Amino acid sequence: MVKGVSRQIIMVDSPDPAMFEKAIFIIRDGKGGAGYSELLKEARSIAENYLRGNIERRKKRIAPVVYAAAGAALTGAVWLLARLIC
Repeated sequence: MVKGVSRQIIMVDSPDPAMFEKAIFIIRDGKGGAGYSELLKEARSIAENYLRGNIERRKKRIAPVVYAAAGAALTGAVWLLARLIC
């Protein structure tokens, strides 16, 4: 830890604890004009958008087992074709 440096943070609980437990936002120095409630609202919004984006990406992902099964099936088909031709 660096001595003489103090930072203002906002800590937000996760809407879905399976993804992450807490989000910690470090506020820039001289962030005047914005009140704590505005900063907290913005931090919650960012955390929810991050979570929503990652859940959508997870749903679109194909399981590695599917890739392995497809590779095994293709290898078997090529082997069978080669065996029938020769």
